[in-house]
Amino acid sequence: MTKYFAKLDSDNKVIKISSVADSIVTTEQAGIDFLNTHFKTNDVWVQTSKHGTIRKNSAGVGYTYDSGRDAFIAPQPHATWVLDEETCRWITPVSKPTDGKGYVWNEETVAWDETDPSDF
Repeated sequence: MTKYFAKLDSDNKVIKISSVADSIVTTEQAGIDFLNTHFKTNDVWVQTSKHGTIRKNSAGVGYTYDSGRDAFIAPQPHATWVLDEETCRWITPVSKPTDGKGYVWNEETVAWDETDPSDF
C-alpha cells in the first residue's frame, strides 16, 4: 500500500503527485520529510488520497490546495460554475436534468443541451 502526496508551487498549485510506502508514512510529516530527502529539496508537500477521503478531493496536477478549507480544488471548468463550499467541487448554476437522457453543458446558453446518442 502507498500514501500519496501533492507537491505545491508558490501559488499552492499542484505540480506533481508522488507516492510513498505506508511503512515510511507513519505521519504526514514523515512522508514530507522522506520526499524532500529523496528529491534533495525543501518543497511543500501535502498528503492526499487516491479516493478523496482526506482533504475533500483527491489532488491532481493543476488543482489548487486551499489551506483555509483544507481541500484540493479542481480548476474551475466554466466561468458560470460555482464552488460548493461543503464539498469543494464545482457545480453548475442549473441542475442537470434527471430524465435519463444524455446532456452536455452549454456555457454560452448557461443550460444543459440534450445529446443525440447517435453522436457517440
